[in-house]
Amino acid sequence: MKTAKRIVSAVVIAGAAMVANGAMAADVSNPDTALPLAVGGDYFGHTFANNNAGNSFAERYTFNVGAGSSIYADLFSNAKDANSGLDILGLALFNADGLVLKGSQTSTGKTDVWELTSGPLAAGHYFLLVSGTVLSNSVASYTGSAAVTAVPEPATYGMLLGGLGLVGALARRKQKASDAA
Repeated sequence: MKTAKRIVSAVVIAGAAMVANGAMAADVSNPDTALPLAVGGDYFGHTFANNNAGNSFAERYTFNVGAGSSIYADLFSNAKDANSGLDILGLALFNADGLVLKGSQTSTGKTDVWELTSGPLAAGHYFLLVSGTVLSNSVASYTGSAAVTAVPEPATYGMLLGGLGLVGALARRKQKASDAA
């Protein structure tokens, strides 16, 4: 009798575990998306179809930067009310070594707004990670923009100073010519 109870208990526990796994949220993330930020800025985002309430997402937007560059990114999600649309849980910058910088949420509720601003970055491969949860079964979306600002290299400053010196020399020569006349 004890053996039968143990078998029934084991079957009940296994069945409950399978039902619990079936009730877990699905990952509705897009595959990694490349952002051509080397030439300035770009827009990114995702629209989630109907019937995704409770599902989660973590989407990566990859790009490369040169040494000394910095990035600015912002992210928006708008809904009819605070219980529909998306709940954006994070905006973060990563590289091969891991987390570089977390974004900050500036607004929540009907409209979720996130911003991320970095200081000078090392040259290399980076990605923005947008994570969140779909709150309702209606269509929901987020949109964002990212821009990279490059820091001029020392050679660029040298050329700038050389050009200013040349313009100054020409102006001085012209001034001397007009004084002699």
